[in-house]
Amino acid sequence: MKTALIGADGQLGCDLLKLDPTLTPLTIKDLNVTRADEAETVLQEINPQVIINTSAFHRVDDCEDDPAPAFAVNTYGARNLALIAKKIGAALVHISTDYVFSGDKKTPYSETDPADPQSVYGISKLAGEKMIEYLLPEHFIVRSSGLYGTAGCLEKGKTNFVESMIGRAEKRQPLKVVDDEILTPTYTLDLAKKILEIIPRRSYGLYHITNSGECSWYQFTKKIFELLKMKVDLSPTTGDQFKSKAKRPKYSVLRHDHLKHLGLENLRSWEEALKAYLKEKGRLK
Repeated sequence: MKTALIGADGQLGCDLLKLDPTLTPLTIKDLNVTRADEAETVLQEINPQVIINTSAFHRVDDCEDDPAPAFAVNTYGARNLALIAKKIGAALVHISTDYVFSGDKKTPYSETDPADPQSVYGISKLAGEKMIEYLLPEHFIVRSSGLYGTAGCLEKGKTNFVESMIGRAEKRQPLKVVDDEILTPTYTLDLAKKILEIIPRRSYGLYHITNSGECSWYQFTKKIFELLKMKVDLSPTTGDQFKSKAKRPKYSVLRHDHLKHLGLENLRSWEEALKAYLKEKGRLK
């Protein structure tokens, strides 16, 4: 099955390519989702049966100041790919986010729960989902949360939350991390494996895919340093103390009902995934 991978040099893209080197890798230099005609030319030449779109504009606070880039990539970029996929007869795999939810719920969100984004970023991602649902029946929309991977995030300078925390700790900087935002941090290698597992089944629709369990960003950070046996000046704080421009969901743990319906196993726990990541990075034996 010929598959084009958009965003091949990002965290998730790198892990997808690592697991399946037969994917046709496309970076922004090869294909910009905001340029519909150019994207169509590239994809028509490749003529894939599946398009995986990992591209996104996710500088969440920047989206509040200037929504245009977020909607160009997350909404109209998704629309462009859905139209192209329909034209060439391909299925589309699109990565979305837990930020489509308000965070007011106190139990995990299922795929059937109504979305209610509270930020420009979340609105742009939900709009992208709706574009795809409207235009292309042959789609997989995959919502995940708190992604981190060995390649690092391109928009964040090839780093991620884990490496950022370790870097600051190594500089002996005191760390204050929010303890009132609950989610499931997800290792992109685990997410990539599950995406590649669901594609051949062709059971199209919306999927929630994260590692298992839940924690706050503070609890996640504490576990990082417990595993590394590092003594760090770490203390909990609240989201309100940071006075971020964008509102984050206070609770955005995702249920995996669609995976269960297909008889597929959930991903391993976030603790096990974090340990595996640290080993992959050479920080643990």
